[in-house]
Amino acid sequence: MPEEELDALVVAALEEDIGEGDFTTLWTVGTTTRARGAVISREEAVVAGAQAAERVFRRVDPGLRVELVVKDGGLVEPGGTILIVEGSARSILTAERTALNFLARLSGIATLTRTFVNAVEGTGARILDTRKTTPGWRGIEKWAVRLGGGSNHRMGLYDMVLVKDNHVAAAGGVGAAVRAVARENRRGLPVEAEVSRLDELTELQGLTLDRILIDNMSVEGIRAVVREVSGWDPRPELEASGNMTLDRVRSVAETGVDWISVGAITHSARWMDLSLELPFS
Repeated sequence: MPEEELDALVVAALEEDIGEGDFTTLWTVGTTTRARGAVISREEAVVAGAQAAERVFRRVDPGLRVELVVKDGGLVEPGGTILIVEGSARSILTAERTALNFLARLSGIATLTRTFVNAVEGTGARILDTRKTTPGWRGIEKWAVRLGGGSNHRMGLYDMVLVKDNHVAAAGGVGAAVRAVARENRRGLPVEAEVSRLDELTELQGLTLDRILIDNMSVEGIRAVVREVSGWDPRPELEASGNMTLDRVRSVAETGVDWISVGAITHSARWMDLSLELPFS
């Protein structure tokens, strides 16, 4: 869990939602009214964001008691309880939506990731995320991917070199781009280069390269790249990307690639259906 990033997001989210005050709650709920609430999932989900929700409640009111019934990474069944919160009804109601937003968004990512991971089980291929994340949320969204059983690609532009089509066009070819990187890479960053045609491999053979990204190719095309690269020494890792749907991902995994990057697990994950149910006292 990226602790500092999460704390900053919790503070910003609460400021965005509460503003000058939760006047509906302040004007309708008494100062001494207490409540005991349970966050319920209406569907099966891999839980992610329970710690975030807990921090939201405690940030609003350190006196609230929060019990995590299902911890991050755990599975909740339809109708199951994820957490219980008890204390000031005012505080619980003020924190409710922000806490649920973290939980529903991150659990959606973890759950969709788990679905893709299950789809390729037994093939040896592993599911990767991408940089297609919510601005400012990258660290916690990639954390949710890990909770779902996926792996993280680069965190940003600074921790890995990924030569893509526009770099190739600017450099005058994929081989020229990778050679330019080799001359400048005094940081020792891992290097990956994208290909979208089989003939581009001839430019890469013999160059210093950790991974090849096979982008937007058919299953037959991906299989041809795997065959071609299998004889290289050393053999770079192979990653497939582009149009990775659940209907297609298994057949891609069976080509023999090492990694499959799926932007959808972050940019198109459906929010889980959660609610806070509470009696007052």
